[in-house]
Amino acid sequence: MSRIDTFYLAPENWQEPFVLSGHEAGHLLRVLRAKPGQTIRLFDGQGRAGLFRIIQTDRACARLECLEMHTMDRPAQRIHLAVGFGKTSRRAWFLEKCVELEATSVTFWQARRSQGRVPTMVKTSWTDNLIAGAKQSDNPFLPELDVAPGGSAEIIRRFPNTSSRYILCQDGTPITAAEMTAPGDHAVVIGPEGGFDPDEIDAFSHAGFTKRSLGHRVLRWETAALMCLGLFFWVNSHDDGPTSDASSAASFSL
Repeated sequence: MSRIDTFYLAPENWQEPFVLSGHEAGHLLRVLRAKPGQTIRLFDGQGRAGLFRIIQTDRACARLECLEMHTMDRPAQRIHLAVGFGKTSRRAWFLEKCVELEATSVTFWQARRSQGRVPTMVKTSWTDNLIAGAKQSDNPFLPELDVAPGGSAEIIRRFPNTSSRYILCQDGTPITAAEMTAPGDHAVVIGPEGGFDPDEIDAFSHAGFTKRSLGHRVLRWETAALMCLGLFFWVNSHDDGPTSDASSAASFSL
């Protein structure tokens, strides 16, 4: 059986009559040339997904009939990434992978060594990258996107009550499996291409962020971010994950 095509319908439009419009409708109607009677999958980025039958089309939209619908609960463990902003062609690829590896939120923050200035608002193209990743991976949740032009001080204010707060740097101690399996919200701060300024590390440390390391290699920002997500994802996707005291104390280092 071939895979059913998936499309994004924003939460505010998730109601009867179900209508797909804009870019998503354009892809459905002009690229795939879908016709009434065909079945597609919709998701809203907040855990809702379902199968829908196309009942009517015109040049700009498709009207749909709901066949089945379900809502998924958010994971017990939620990972929030704060990534130092930089000019890079790898951002689109990075955002797609964040969806695949189930990041809860991604914030681009203005670090002292950032290349360029972080925009004052989230770009539409960034959201499009997330949607593309969700379609590929069938993840019904889109990470929340945000920007923090106020630097480290703004990031510190953003995450005052998370279960744990980490800053990834080379002189930190290895992150442990026990930390990666703990429920709750976890904030992970990553520097820009040029790394953290020492004052930024001091500010995060004084605010209660714990210094953690992914190993002795100098990793690009996107490698560090995705490796961290990958470790959380791998540990929590295995039913036989760490349970004993010995395995819970295990650490991951390269």
